Amino acid sequence: MRLSSRKALSLTKRSLTPNKPYHAQWLLTRRCNYCCRDCNVWRQQDESELSTEEIKMGLDVLHKLGVIEIVLSGGNPLLREDIKEIIDYSSKYFITTVYDNGSMALEKIDALRNADFVAISLDTLNEKKNDYIKGVPGSWKKAMNAIETLHEEGIFVGVSPTISQLNLGEIVDFTRYFTSRGVPVWYCLYWYDYPSESRLFEIGKKQDDFEITDGKAMADVCDALMKMKKERQGVFITDKTLTALKQFFLKGQRIWKCGALQSFLMVDHQGQVSGCHVREPVTSIFELLDAWSSQEFGNLRKEFSKCDRCMYLCYIFYSLHANVLSNLEVLRDQWKNARTLLSKMRKN
Repeated sequence: MRLSSRKALSLTKRSLTPNKPYHAQWLLTRRCNYCCRDCNVWRQQDESELSTEEIKMGLDVLHKLGVIEIVLSGGNPLLREDIKEIIDYSSKYFITTVYDNGSMALEKIDALRNADFVAISLDTLNEKKNDYIKGVPGSWKKAMNAIETLHEEGIFVGVSPTISQLNLGEIVDFTRYFTSRGVPVWYCLYWYDYPSESRLFEIGKKQDDFEITDGKAMADVCDALMKMKKERQGVFITDKTLTALKQFFLKGQRIWKCGALQSFLMVDHQGQVSGCHVREPVTSIFELLDAWSSQEFGNLRKEFSKCDRCMYLCYIFYSLHANVLSNLEVLRDQWKNARTLLSKMRKN
């Protein structure tokens, strides 16, 4: 991880500026080399993508807009031959996280050195179960090897499990295993796309064996993670998010309003922009600056804030932490982890 004083100052200024989108996820490609059972991307692959220069232009737009953090995902973004150039450029201006399913991180390790975070998707410590979920034999061994090697190389790697009914009973031990080895864990939550005539990016259809049906067990996991956060570093989820999840799974109550096109936005592999991947595109990345303050976007924000149709964890987090005060809340909640990050940066 590299954090220059100039970048740190710019990030601080943007984090304290109201009415800006703090987070963007860019789905750089719809190509994928895995066949995950809870995902449809690999079934509907698309070779069309923006060029390197077009992506750089789009990143410039997001910088001007005030975005702080960018997640580069897909598909598998490491399948792009220009991924090093994209990461290097993004990392100049944003806290940049890159996702990999564990298959290509070692092959592209030099491309990842300037990323702030590398998230390896791994759902369980059970080799056979993980290979079943990923749909590729040997996926568990590749992911574990990638995590260990990147960690040894000083690249800030973390593990990103998707919590589902299949691994719900393992999440606490899974978190304990990795955090005790100095590898942080940040979480996804299994969900699926609701029916829509037009959407930015289709990810997954409902899978009964993945859907969380034991709300009490999920609430217990939330309690255990909140307790674990007090005892150790590396549990990358806020108490506010865990409390919201617990409330939903126990009582069916949503204590947040969706912040799509307010605190977060999505960009797809062709440069189309939407509030979230399930909604239809509303503009292009190259027209986003003009559209952001428009009446049309204002109306869309009101519409999106009433939406209660999904439980994608990233959207919940960025809806709960959607303003300047919330940015300070995140820093306070994750202070132990922040100190660890600063220590690693000094060493680098």
